[in-house]
Amino acid sequence: MYRCAMLALVAVFLAAPVWAIGPETSIRPAERQAETGQVSLSQTDAGLAEWVVGFRARALAQGIHAATFDAALEGVSYDPAIIKRDRNQAEFTKAIWDYLDTAVSDLRIESGRKVLGTWHDTLSRIEAQYGVEKEVIVAIWGLESAFGTFRGNAPVINGLATLAYDARRAEFFEGELIHALRILQEGDTTLAQMRGSWAGAMGHTQFMPSSFAAHAVDFDGDGKRNIWEDDPRDALASTGAYLKHFGWIKGQPWGVEVRLPAGFDHTLADRDITKLPGNWGQMGIVPVTGRLNDDDGPASILLPGGAEGAAFMIFANFAVLEKYNTADAYVIGVGHLSDRIKGGKAIEHSWPRHLRALSKPERIELQERLTAAGFDTVKIDAKMGPLTINAVRRFQKAKGLVPDGFPSLSILDRLRAL
Repeated sequence: MYRCAMLALVAVFLAAPVWAIGPETSIRPAERQAETGQVSLSQTDAGLAEWVVGFRARALAQGIHAATFDAALEGVSYDPAIIKRDRNQAEFTKAIWDYLDTAVSDLRIESGRKVLGTWHDTLSRIEAQYGVEKEVIVAIWGLESAFGTFRGNAPVINGLATLAYDARRAEFFEGELIHALRILQEGDTTLAQMRGSWAGAMGHTQFMPSSFAAHAVDFDGDGKRNIWEDDPRDALASTGAYLKHFGWIKGQPWGVEVRLPAGFDHTLADRDITKLPGNWGQMGIVPVTGRLNDDDGPASILLPGGAEGAAFMIFANFAVLEKYNTADAYVIGVGHLSDRIKGGKAIEHSWPRHLRALSKPERIELQERLTAAGFDTVKIDAKMGPLTINAVRRFQKAKGLVPDGFPSLSILDRLRAL
């Protein structure tokens, strides 16, 4: 019995959405407010109740009916566990190879192919209407909710009210709460059914309320945009509508794994440097499978694991997937999972698994030390985005290192030794 229970637990772990098995570091559609400031956790139900009184006037001024507001906010309670999760969600970050081990596991690939078969006709109609490949929609479905099996069971209104009352991202979450109340007012779902992740992401493909307001569709024709029920049609079509809105190009790859030539100038692995695939090919870059096609449009070279890891040639659709979640690991996870569901091969190049991801305090220290050493990261925010990557690259060049921009512990140790 113990062995069966453990095998079942492993299966759940491998199938679960990434937010269900670790700190919620990804950002759902529209959830892109800057994270600044620290406040005390000593909030109370009484304080929340007082905030609700003030918020009521603001909500009614934006068209929320008094009956809708009162029914939804009656009995809300302050949830300190949500605030703690919000504070700590970015404390630790997985290395991309660890993330992909889970995101594109054999079980998730197999499950994706099964649901693709089950919902093939629906997904084909969605693809025809919105111009987004069915495998891409299935991959997002797989990463966001393990194909609908982990949609979240937290009361969305209570969670958003707690976060809106909290001072750190109050404006952002108050806006999301207004959208959530409007969803209830328009009758797309009920208060009891409106459940999701602790931060308010909802349904099969985890839309924030503002993204629902802008992109959700009634695909099954029942008069409601219902992304919460077991039937996933509205949610899957809404995802197609979302990607279409942001410019998805059907037939264009998100990216392809490539082999770099000996002596490759790693400063060219920069999102701001784009060339047609044929021009990259003239420099000795070759795809692991298939051929380079100039019809796919301009592309950049991405080294998400540094010079020791896999290299990708990425196209405009990569940036479209970033509208869903800005993390490179997530985009590669969706793209690669969609390729594997379609029958593509696994990533060929090995990853530098001897390295580990930097913790949040280490990422802040890296930015502070780079800036102090004359390699300004512009922001001290623990986010390893283009500004920090370019600062790392400049430091590497100055020290005669391979300028891949990878923020590793060895780079931090070199800065500490200055």
